[in-house]
Amino acid sequence: MEIKRAEKMGFCFGVAGAINLCNKIIKEKNFNGNLFILGMLVHNKNVTSDMEKKGFITLSEEDLKNKNIKLSKKDTVIIRAHGTTKEIYDILEREGVKIYDATCVFVERIRKALVEAEIKGKKIIFIGDKNHPEVRGIVSFGNDVIIVNSFEEFTELSIEKEKNYCLLTQTTLNKELFFKIKEYIEENYENVEIFSKICGATYERQKAVEKLAGEVDMVLIVGDNKSSNSKKLYEISKSINEKSYLIQDKTELNNSWFENIDKIGITAGASTPEEIILEIEKEIRGTFDDKHGL
Repeated sequence: MEIKRAEKMGFCFGVAGAINLCNKIIKEKNFNGNLFILGMLVHNKNVTSDMEKKGFITLSEEDLKNKNIKLSKKDTVIIRAHGTTKEIYDILEREGVKIYDATCVFVERIRKALVEAEIKGKKIIFIGDKNHPEVRGIVSFGNDVIIVNSFEEFTELSIEKEKNYCLLTQTTLNKELFFKIKEYIEENYENVEIFSKICGATYERQKAVEKLAGEVDMVLIVGDNKSSNSKKLYEISKSINEKSYLIQDKTELNNSWFENIDKIGITAGASTPEEIILEIEKEIRGTFDDKHGL
């Protein structure tokens, strides 16, 4: 049984930066009170569990807004890689805690572009999942943002010719969807400025899984089921290779998947640690190879 990895997979620099920041704080003991991470540092339960073992406490936005937790000026709060809402930033500032902001640079650029476009009087159209923390955070800095999540939703918008618009996107948006909407805009509107900061790592991983899915008998996408980029990798792979499965770790491997399989492809979301991938590969070689006499 052959295992083939995607050419691009696993941690992106934003995720690596957020994790390295937390590890640096622990190593240098650069804190006095409690250590909090706002939500999941990245969308991966294994990373979250590891951070909790190191002493970090997961702090929810709801607990902050509802004052369910009392912060001290000695406490430290790390803003997750997805960023957060303007309301939460304001609360943390008022509480006077020490803040480390691990927000991805691409998220910061989109947020800045939104604010600048509104100052210029432009109406914002945002393509992304309105329930995703990254999107909620970015749009909270705007006044009246239209959010759509598909080509069909975009074409149903009433875009007025006499107004100016700015199109922004979620960093993990499927780039093929973006290109489709971009082409539609260029054919139909002259008053929509397009500002795309889709993460380059996201696009590379999407193209890599597209290639991989056509070269193997089965594809395993390793990532948390709350991870937007992992789910998009799964959707792309599934559209090419029916035997595509999204798993979080080795415990979710299913014996029946490996019947009559000679070549397995593996990719991973941007928040998936390398050790999780290695454990899955070891499990496949040590368990499923033996079971099938391969």
